[in-house]
Amino acid sequence: MNQLSKYLDVAPEVQEALDAGKPVVALESTIISHGMPYPQNVETALAVEKIVRDNGAVPATIAILGGRLKVGISKEEIDYLGRKGLDVIKTSRRDVPVLVAKKEDGAATVATTMLIAAMAGVKVFATGGIGGVHRGAETTMDISADLEELAMTPVLVVCAGAKAILDLGLTLEYLETKGVPVIGYQTEELPAFYTRKSGFSVDYRLDTPAQIAQAWMTKLDLGMKGGMLVTNPIPEEYSMDCEYINKCIDQAIEEMKALGIKGKQTTPYLLAKVKDITGGDSLDANIQLVYNNAKLASEIACEMCRQ
Repeated sequence: MNQLSKYLDVAPEVQEALDAGKPVVALESTIISHGMPYPQNVETALAVEKIVRDNGAVPATIAILGGRLKVGISKEEIDYLGRKGLDVIKTSRRDVPVLVAKKEDGAATVATTMLIAAMAGVKVFATGGIGGVHRGAETTMDISADLEELAMTPVLVVCAGAKAILDLGLTLEYLETKGVPVIGYQTEELPAFYTRKSGFSVDYRLDTPAQIAQAWMTKLDLGMKGGMLVTNPIPEEYSMDCEYINKCIDQAIEEMKALGIKGKQTTPYLLAKVKDITGGDSLDANIQLVYNNAKLASEIACEMCRQ
């Protein structure tokens, strides 16, 4: 930890909770800078932190600010990221050492949030949807670093499945190859972000936060590397029609190809385009599923502390 302290700042509230064995839930910051417009991004981030607190855990929003790895940031820092928006660098694992060395700001993706959370000893993380294998990856090799991080880093990730813009079948195959357990919370079917259905099966169905906590702690006790993926379906009342959202995604992908957009700009472009096509309905769904995941992650973190 002495070496890490040169680069890592853990908020006092978060460190006190970790030292006392109390539940902590990591939260990402890309959703603030790249997920939605200001001030809705800040309002959503603060609402997610409140949900974590209301369910008995301490929130730890993770970002890079002025080259410092931050585990737990203030309301003012959340507002700063929200106002700066797309000017904040979307930060994956490869970007971390350079941004730290240059003392720049970075918004933590799923992969980077896992990485920094693990440095601080935070074992549970709530997000919206993970990245994965992109459609057409057999020729583009476009595969999210999130999957590789799940294979290496001991953090449990609660999400609403992989983002629906991805190739869900190949994403599951990749996770299987890497030995990452994919758990369905009260479901045997992989949720597909905006919708509760995908046509693909998860590895295991677990029905309570206590069962998930027990499985996760067993994995840690066995010394097995890597994380665990808990897929939590979007609440029924916010779930979008599967056929409709897939048509919107297909349209967005065709427009993206025509514009020649590739790499780390792919996901922000597609999510924004789908939001425009759906008249904002997809953004509303996105916010609600993040709230739902924050609640479940907090319940799991609390159960871990009881066992």
